[in-house]
Amino acid sequence: MATTTHLLYLHGFRSSPKSFKAQMLAQHIAQLNAHGAGLTWSCPQLPPSPAEAWSLMQQTTASWPTDTMVVLGSSLGGFYATVLAEHRGCRAAVINPAIEPARDLARYIGEQTSFHDPQDHFFFRAEFIDEFKALARYPITRPERYWALIAKGDEVLDWREMSARYQGSHLTLLEGSDHAVSDFDQHMPGLLSWLGLPASA
Repeated sequence: MATTTHLLYLHGFRSSPKSFKAQMLAQHIAQLNAHGAGLTWSCPQLPPSPAEAWSLMQQTTASWPTDTMVVLGSSLGGFYATVLAEHRGCRAAVINPAIEPARDLARYIGEQTSFHDPQDHFFFRAEFIDEFKALARYPITRPERYWALIAKGDEVLDWREMSARYQGSHLTLLEGSDHAVSDFDQHMPGLLSWLGLPASA
């Protein structure tokens, strides 16, 4: 497995780069870079439009080396990470990935607020559902390129449905936990090992 040099983290629906998992990983990468690792890290604020989010992901990673880049994503970010990994042929790590956003997010059409900034409002439009359908890339073509962390205690998504889409991947099923994987600190060493990165600077 090639050493990871570039990492893109994609947050979930109504989330942001302020998510605790994104922050935890960003801090770890910063610590490694402080000791000379030379890693490239990106965690952009994704626009509500799937088509615009897809364009941003492609622009961000256009010059990245496919063999040593990894895209990581939680929830809706896991869906996006899969789309990009299938498109580029790179590796991906997904955490409780949304696998049917066109179906599951249809009930959220209308005005929404951000989890991390209630003052931040955005409008989730009906046409975004078709944009999700246009992006969908299941089934995955090379499961060995994927690392998946899926919680049976997920209160938002069905763990059976998620795990079925990532059969053959480096899959870890958590007996409990929750949609956010609030105990992510316990599982980060496993992710870092898969990434080929040290658990401490």
